Amino acid sequence: MNVANESADTPVLVWFRRDLRLSDNPALTAAVKTGRPLILLYIYETSTHRAIGGASNWWLHYSLEALAEDINRLGGRLVLRRGKAGDIIDEIIAGTGVSEVFWNRRYAQTARQTDQVVMETLKLRGLKVHSFRANLLTEPWEHKTKTGGYYKVFTPYWRKVLLDAVIYPALPKPETLKGRAANETVSSLALEALGLLPRHNKNIPDWGASLKPHWYIGEAGAHNALEQFLDGPVSAYSEQRNRPDDETGTSLLSPHLAFGEISPRQIWHAAQRHGHESAKFLSEIGWREFSYVLLYFNPELARKNFKPAFDGFSWENDPKKLKAWQTGQTGYPFVDAGMRQLWQTGWQHNRVRMVTASFLIKHLMIDWRLGEQWFHDTLVDADPASNSASWQWVAGSGADAAPYFRIFNPFGQGEKFDPDGAYVRKYVPELSTLPNKYIHRPWEAPKAVLDQAGLTLGVDYPLPVIEHKFARERALARYKASKT
Repeated sequence: MNVANESADTPVLVWFRRDLRLSDNPALTAAVKTGRPLILLYIYETSTHRAIGGASNWWLHYSLEALAEDINRLGGRLVLRRGKAGDIIDEIIAGTGVSEVFWNRRYAQTARQTDQVVMETLKLRGLKVHSFRANLLTEPWEHKTKTGGYYKVFTPYWRKVLLDAVIYPALPKPETLKGRAANETVSSLALEALGLLPRHNKNIPDWGASLKPHWYIGEAGAHNALEQFLDGPVSAYSEQRNRPDDETGTSLLSPHLAFGEISPRQIWHAAQRHGHESAKFLSEIGWREFSYVLLYFNPELARKNFKPAFDGFSWENDPKKLKAWQTGQTGYPFVDAGMRQLWQTGWQHNRVRMVTASFLIKHLMIDWRLGEQWFHDTLVDADPASNSASWQWVAGSGADAAPYFRIFNPFGQGEKFDPDGAYVRKYVPELSTLPNKYIHRPWEAPKAVLDQAGLTLGVDYPLPVIEHKFARERALARYKASKT
């Protein structure tokens, strides 16, 4: 179909992806400015993209529900489809006469390839296609080193961004999305038909039911989380962010960012009003930006070692130990608390993410890619850039990575960052009656203490799956061997 006789009645199409918000949404704002009827579309893509994980699908369901309600309140309607993006867009264009398509850019390779094909195809047919930056502060290709390459070390990258980047004000929410008949005639799936909730899969339990009480999903929830964080906790963020026993020390914005319910630009300007107090917090936004630089220039970041020297590393990959890690049954309370928190809430504290990842990789000698895949499936904030870059950081195989010989002590970290054992007691209740002295090392508790706590190790709670000193020495030896 070729476009001709474009008029004020010719509709335009806005394609939502991971930008599920109405405010500071450049594609939506530009489409509204045309003054033409709007078709607002979300496609659950079933193509060559990496499948969204189970927890992310759960979040997506409720995020789309919230977005649809927000759109309805402004007089619009969200169209839901499932399938191959190009085919669905072609069908809608054929049925409505759409002459322009608006979207916000994506950065994973398969998504970029899809967008490029759709854009080229539509332009050849005479349609206008507009793409915008919406979910990053700066584009991955925007900041270059002195030699013209991309940054592979965070600190100079972030210093460059802070020096050179211009962060424009966030865009307001449209006053109305009231469209015309064109939008009403486009067929839409019911949200439930996308099959995003766990109960639609008979092979897995409805663990999503346990996630719901922990989250306020959608654009309003994102801004609520930001306001609560900036209304006090940000002032102690540098110290409190490492304390999993007090979740108020973190912003809990990561899933909202992952689905674009809030933009980094909105966070940036809101946090900047707190001056120096927000610097450390904003540097975490910087790490997210840096991860997208790495993903953009290394499309296989989730599958391929950034440093080829790690390609020959000898892994154990014991399936029983992997299962113990996944289910929080390693016998190391701080690790187990983290893995159970992940299963119950779809989220894990950042300090604990480093410890649990290090334990899998360096204590159990299990390939980081198996851990990355588990987090991809169980995190509500599973992000294609941050998840893979962070796992490679811990493994020592990534850019600007922690050295492989940095091995987190799984009980020492608990004693330092959960000194009273509140985090462990919350997620490993079978240890709740142990005194603080033994909460992170129950295997050292005398029999009398265990008896008083009503605890039999190996029955009520597992003994450690591996001894710490042995695991550390093995990891260091394995690393040394890989370097020779």
